[in-house]
Amino acid sequence: MSESADSTQLSALALEDLVACHECDLLMRKPALADGERAECPRCGFELYSHNHQVVRRSLALVIAALLLYVPANFLPIMQINVLGQTAEDTVWSGVLSLYAAGGLLKSIALVVFLCSMVIPLLKLLMQLAVLLSIRWNIGRSYGLLLYRIYHHLREWGMLEVYLMGILVSIVKLVDIASPTLDVGLGCFIALLLAQVWLEVTMSPHQIWEALAGGDAHARH
Repeated sequence: MSESADSTQLSALALEDLVACHECDLLMRKPALADGERAECPRCGFELYSHNHQVVRRSLALVIAALLLYVPANFLPIMQINVLGQTAEDTVWSGVLSLYAAGGLLKSIALVVFLCSMVIPLLKLLMQLAVLLSIRWNIGRSYGLLLYRIYHHLREWGMLEVYLMGILVSIVKLVDIASPTLDVGLGCFIALLLAQVWLEVTMSPHQIWEALAGGDAHARH
């Protein structure tokens, strides 16, 4: 009886006042949150969404920092390798070119590395910047919505952490046959990865969708 009463009450609410749990599909009234609070499902405890303080300002700072780190992370030397007195410097870009120059199947691998480690991460950052600016300046919300949808489809294809693991494994293996020296490019690459991870945590999807739809005026401040 109580369940039917609850269903009747929920059916009378507008769609924007409802939220469904992604884990157990419980439909409930959307709770209003203050800064720093988060909403959890009363049935399974899954975090529905959170309300971060000054989400757009903080996210803009992080995305600009990540864009500034992008060029040195990809084009400055990651390491120097000394073998029998000969020294060579390697960057992410030179690694892509070396794979492509090797020919055969390695050309396809070079294309995958280029897309997943350079192109898609840059596209993601540019899309995040455009979305945040559309909210901050209150212009082009429809384009912001489109870009944010595309961004969510690209999220799984940016694999900087996989590339970083490959770099670390190669350094460990090179120690026995050469003398690798870490360079500034590796520090920039790690800083870029950390900035992107921090950006993912800070840029609350629920608040961004709400702000793009015009339902969260406080997100711009």
